Amino acid sequence: MKARREETGRDYIDFSASINPFPPKVPFKFDEHLIRDYPDDSYAKLKEIIAARFHRDPEEVAVGNGSIELIRVFSQVMLTQGGKFWIEEPTFGEYRLSAGIAGAREVSTPKEATVGFICNPNNPTGALMSQDAVADIHATWQVYKTFLFLDEAFIELADPSQSYAPDRCRGVFVSRSLTKSFAVPGLRFGYGFGEPSLVANMETVRPPWSVNAVAEAFAIEAFRHYDALSDSTRALARERTWFYEALIKAGFSPRPSSANYFLIDLEKPAGPVVAALEQHGILVRDCKSFGLPAAIRVAVRSHEENIRFVEALTACWH
Repeated sequence: MKARREETGRDYIDFSASINPFPPKVPFKFDEHLIRDYPDDSYAKLKEIIAARFHRDPEEVAVGNGSIELIRVFSQVMLTQGGKFWIEEPTFGEYRLSAGIAGAREVSTPKEATVGFICNPNNPTGALMSQDAVADIHATWQVYKTFLFLDEAFIELADPSQSYAPDRCRGVFVSRSLTKSFAVPGLRFGYGFGEPSLVANMETVRPPWSVNAVAEAFAIEAFRHYDALSDSTRALARERTWFYEALIKAGFSPRPSSANYFLIDLEKPAGPVVAALEQHGILVRDCKSFGLPAAIRVAVRSHEENIRFVEALTACWH
């Protein structure tokens, strides 16, 4: 969105980025002393706080410059040349890209894979699997000797009770994101949980000081206010229900979603609709990169903005 603003000189409502529209208020002020020293590359204090929050050991916590860095680093560790990976479709394209960069080959079934990637709730569909369903998949993949990479970047804004993060299990890495839930995409902070040996290898591959001192300080404060996310989840659920029903009433076809976004199936190529919405000052995600050229992904935003979106989409459609 920043690049589009600079390119056009216009302001937009960004429905393309799936960020919490009701983030907790975190009392954080930038202190210049944060940028005068290198961060502690072990991130010991930060990991202790995260570990305590999720009832894990600090040695089971990995951190990174956004969850994408964790996907890249994990792939470099687990999918060296000769590795094989499986992904569900449609889903986040970074899994395929990171696995490919690591030299891995895509296979057609989880049974053949070294690593299988699952996003829960899925991006872009918003479909959420229960914790029991994930556990069943994990147990089956254990028999296959297929490692599970579970991306829970949006689960705090869906149903946190279905998270797999508190479970100490072999053969699984759970990735999380602070960016989405606390609405701080500019800070770039991701974290995750895995066996200590895997985390140690990931920390070795991760570039030094990849989490900058400002992001680290904000993350520490955010985890101290983590319980406030429950208010966000409730507010989001109410607005998501209204938005879904408004889209249906207007004649559109959003897929049911448990996340803070909808996949809307269109009856024609999405490109012209995306361009028309931009003329109305609205950005949405064209889902061609997900293999869905006739669909868009739309974030849930404030009530007033969601009303504006429904009106704009209706105008663009007719």
